[in-house]
Amino acid sequence: MVATAPSVTAWSNWAGNQRGTATAVLRPRSVDDVADAVRAAATAGERIRAVGSGHSFTAVALTDGHRMELSDLDTGVRVDVDRRLVTVPAGITLRALNRLLAEHGLALPNLGDIDAQTVAGAISTGTHGTGAGYGCLSTFVESLTLVTGTGEVLHCSADEQPDVFAAARVSLGALGVLVDVTLRCVDAFVLLAHERPAPLAGVLADLPALLGRHDHVEFYWFPYTDRVQVKTNDRVPADDRPLPRWRGWLDDEFLANTVFAGACRLGRAVPALAPTISAVSARALAERRYTGRSDAVFCTPRRVRFVEMEYALPRDALVPALDALRGIVDGLPFKVLFPVEVRFTAADDVWLSHGHGRDSAYIAVHQYVGMPYEPYFRAFEEVAAGLGGRPHWGKLHWRDAASLASAYPRWQAFQQVRDRLDPDRVFASPHLDRVLGS
Repeated sequence: MVATAPSVTAWSNWAGNQRGTATAVLRPRSVDDVADAVRAAATAGERIRAVGSGHSFTAVALTDGHRMELSDLDTGVRVDVDRRLVTVPAGITLRALNRLLAEHGLALPNLGDIDAQTVAGAISTGTHGTGAGYGCLSTFVESLTLVTGTGEVLHCSADEQPDVFAAARVSLGALGVLVDVTLRCVDAFVLLAHERPAPLAGVLADLPALLGRHDHVEFYWFPYTDRVQVKTNDRVPADDRPLPRWRGWLDDEFLANTVFAGACRLGRAVPALAPTISAVSARALAERRYTGRSDAVFCTPRRVRFVEMEYALPRDALVPALDALRGIVDGLPFKVLFPVEVRFTAADDVWLSHGHGRDSAYIAVHQYVGMPYEPYFRAFEEVAAGLGGRPHWGKLHWRDAASLASAYPRWQAFQQVRDRLDPDRVFASPHLDRVLGS
């Protein structure tokens, strides 16, 4: 076990909107190190929060006790190509996992658009991609091992400790420290990506057919316009239309990051230009089709800093939610500089998954760093909550345990598992006290 002196315990997340100082930083190298640290904390009345890559916008990783970083944790890697299973340390990043799987001719069935998160962080907050037939990444978990609040090392799956398994796949780190995860994979595959501008009304009118025709669908609405950028991804047998290197650099690095960052800085300096910037952005994005390895198509670089809130809604609530959102944006006393992202997932059985028990449409609202956002996000949250929405656990929201309990049918079952695995609340924090209760 490696512990860090108090002078270097400051921490901030990727967006820079969450900052804190732990009493110590723990860097376990083995499962025994994790268990010993948890038992010591329980005896001393200390708290521990395990943290990942800092890509959550909430205070979920902040602690008033010890911070545990899992980047040095070595539980070994096991790849079963025949059964398409991989077991990895919970602190491995999705980027490293994707490389590992590719080396063995495997891939995850779906991914979000950022690959910097750790596996533990991604599944603990319900990270998801898009695809009407796919649940969040937690639905790919075959089994997991966690160290509970009593220092017990507990292995669970659908057959072994099934109640813990149903709770721990999305748990906000409230049940224990995830130390390894076994994931169900698929044979490596190629995607055909198609990105095109379109009118919002036309996309919404054609949405059921669009979701039925494609494996993965998402779109971005540009505020102050009636335009969207539609992105579809479909499995194809061959990587026969790779994106030229210059085009990838131009679109994904120069335009999507360098130029967009400049536009955001301009919009922050001269807010009245925001509608014009949004309109130009909506028209500037050209149509393109290309093929590529699945993770290379799913994941794209994100270098422009922002804050975000995302809500999972019953799918039939998407249109009224977007209608209300357009009115909110038009009525704000400040301007919105980022597009609104819409994605789709299938129902799942994970107790605290945003998609538990229902097919979902996700609406994500963003704002450039340094710009006001709280009135915008709070106004949309009121709309989304009224439509039965559930906030993404890793993204900004103002809900508390009292308002969230009714949104999740298995809320009380989760609390019972939490009481059993962490009776002394070793893994609690001010944020968890708010969203899960103390």
